[in-house]
Amino acid sequence: MKAPLLLRIAAVLTFLYFAGHTSGIPWTPAVGPAEAPVIEAMKSHPFNAMGSTRTYWNFYVGFGIIISGYLLIQSVMLWQLGSLAKTDTNRVRPIITSFFVGSITTSVLAWRYFFILPVIMTVAISMCLALAFVAAGRSNPSQPATPADGP
Repeated sequence: MKAPLLLRIAAVLTFLYFAGHTSGIPWTPAVGPAEAPVIEAMKSHPFNAMGSTRTYWNFYVGFGIIISGYLLIQSVMLWQLGSLAKTDTNRVRPIITSFFVGSITTSVLAWRYFFILPVIMTVAISMCLALAFVAAGRSNPSQPATPADGP
C-alpha cells in the first residue's frame, strides 16, 4: 500500500476513535450503587484551582471533551497529510513519526489505564502510521536532484 492511502486509513480510524470517545460522554462505565457515591463526591466537593472554583467532575468532563477535540483535529490532519504524501514524501516522514510516537504512547497508556477498545484503535492507528512511514521512504517523488543527476 502507498503512504497516502495508509494515512487516509489512519485518519478514518482516528475519526472513529473520536466518534466512539465522544459518544461515551460523560465517560462513566456504570452508575450502580457502588459507583454513585464516587461520582457524587466528584461533583459535590469544589476546590480552588488557580483562582477558579472547580470540582473533580469538571476536570473529568473537561479533559474528556478536550481529548475528543484533539482526536478530531488529528483525524483531519492525518487526512491532509495523506494529500501531502502524494507529492512530498520527504517532508511527511518526520510528521508521520511524530504522530506514530504519540499513538504508541497513547496505546501504552490505554493499556495501562483503560480497556481493550482504545488499545485496539490506537494500535491499529499506530500500525497504519508505521506502514505509511515505510511506504513514504520507498516512494520518494520529492527527492531533490543532486549535481550528479545533471540539470
